[in-house]
Amino acid sequence: MLLKKYLPTNLSLYAKSTSIKTLAFSLLIIGFVFAFLLDLALGSVSIPIQEVINILLGKESEKVTYAHIILKFRLPKALTATLAGAALGVSGLQMQTLFKNPLAGPFVLGISSGASLGVALVVLTASVTTPTLLNDLGIITDFGLVIAASFGAASVLGVMLVVSRRVQDTMTLLILGLLFGYATSAIVSILLQFSSKERIQSYIMWTFGSFAGVTWKQLIVLIPVILLSLLMAVLQSKSLNALLLGESYARSLGLTVQKTRFSVITSASILAGAITAFCGPIAFLGVAIPHLCRSLFMTSDHRILIPSVIFMGAILALVADLCSQVWVSQMVLPLNAITALIGTPVVSWVILRRN
Repeated sequence: MLLKKYLPTNLSLYAKSTSIKTLAFSLLIIGFVFAFLLDLALGSVSIPIQEVINILLGKESEKVTYAHIILKFRLPKALTATLAGAALGVSGLQMQTLFKNPLAGPFVLGISSGASLGVALVVLTASVTTPTLLNDLGIITDFGLVIAASFGAASVLGVMLVVSRRVQDTMTLLILGLLFGYATSAIVSILLQFSSKERIQSYIMWTFGSFAGVTWKQLIVLIPVILLSLLMAVLQSKSLNALLLGESYARSLGLTVQKTRFSVITSASILAGAITAFCGPIAFLGVAIPHLCRSLFMTSDHRILIPSVIFMGAILALVADLCSQVWVSQMVLPLNAITALIGTPVVSWVILRRN
């Protein structure tokens, strides 16, 4: 009798919940497509949406300059923003689950600081090297900064991976990551004191963050790295769900916690490190996006959260890139300033709403 009484209600509630989540996910996909097209259409030169669609489909455009602007400048930038938002969002979700800390972001392990140190060592110490050697090595070029940032992020990542195999406590690992970040930031501060104004300006411009500096050649490297790391995160969904219930419970389910932690740190660090290397340190997105998706879908299931975070992150990154160009004509605002201005009110509202 009890089964007959409550089964239809439970099934109807489950069906209703599933339909709401499906609708929310569909809206995310539509929002992503709209934001992507809008990012291609708006800028110093406004291009009609229909023209943008025709160019993407390979059709002829009314003006040759439209195709040149979109294919050479705006499309790489929009793809970079999409990858950055997805990567930072997923990395932040992984770190918040691993450390059980709602304020944890993709850079809690010092990856961003390591990338900043790599760039600082190249840019701020370049004055002691002859200009000819700098040009031969390509240090002053954007790709040179990418190499420097990648090396710095990889160095810190290597140290953290070694430490993660020896340290059993997750909180201890978090503290060590923060200490590494403080140490690298201290070295950067010392380098700033002994550098010329031109070098300091170059470094500061890099720290503002930007999606516009990534070329098609760099995207050939960035796209497979991000996609493989996102696939690794998707495959970790069940393990992350188990970690939500505590490490002891996860072990009782047969999960090797240390191996899982190593895998999560690897994918999260690659996601954060690659974006930092190519785009600079993009703040706030990694912390904000997971909270928005949890509130939207009312779930902590990573099988739902990871795909939703990918699209939500892409949307917010595209909107931030769009706002950095549209608000002030003939000028691009610092991307980190835009992400903070957009994200702070939204996350504050989410936190207050959930008490």
